[in-house]
Amino acid sequence: MLATIAATAGVVTAGGLYRRYGGDEPVIPDVPLGDERLEQRHSVARGQDVYFYTAVPAGHGDGRGLPVLLVLHGASKTAKDFPALGLGRFATDSVRRGNAPFVLAGATGGRLAWRPSGADDPQKMVHEEIPAWCAERGFDTSRMSACGWSMGGFGALLLAATFPGFVQAVAAFSPAVSPGDPVFTQAGALRDVPVGLWCGTDDGLLPEVKALEKALPQPKAAGSYSEGRHNFGYWSTCLPAAFDLVARVNR
Repeated sequence: MLATIAATAGVVTAGGLYRRYGGDEPVIPDVPLGDERLEQRHSVARGQDVYFYTAVPAGHGDGRGLPVLLVLHGASKTAKDFPALGLGRFATDSVRRGNAPFVLAGATGGRLAWRPSGADDPQKMVHEEIPAWCAERGFDTSRMSACGWSMGGFGALLLAATFPGFVQAVAAFSPAVSPGDPVFTQAGALRDVPVGLWCGTDDGLLPEVKALEKALPQPKAAGSYSEGRHNFGYWSTCLPAAFDLVARVNR
């Protein structure tokens, strides 16, 4: 079992979250971990070994038969950092709040915004290899959603737009988007995909995220613009609502 970190200053909310105001550290639920693993796999699509992370909610064994939420990291993190961000505890917290269980899965995508660059194609890794690795573990890859923050939020949205029907929903936290980029130009492909958008009001990307919301072919399915900056201290406070969205579409 992998350890996680917790914030060192703040208050405990009614929901059991240890909240730190304005900090960079993640807001981690005080709940147990389930089966959380960090492995190294060789990605043919990326031409290198990558870290492959999975987390199953506590009480659900090895996760066999559960749907999958793909997690795409931002530029300053990799899948190796996911345990310290407490992601596995958020999976347990979601179930304890009444949601149906699902597993988390993600791998190291580098700093390429989850787009191909020469022989290195992290998007192909997410589209083809991660589902295969998940299927080896017995996860239900016929029901997958995607989430990500910053560069990973851009990548999750682009993944859904590029491969219609591949994911059931997308949750994007402060996605690093800009009018005219592929997410905007392909936004019409998101017509049948519930999209959640979150961004902090002290985040420089807020105008771009609001512009993306207007460009979506249907109203966003979840999300908010609330006090916060471009860091995981803010994004972690958005995870419960995002996991609620994913659980709804998994029914």
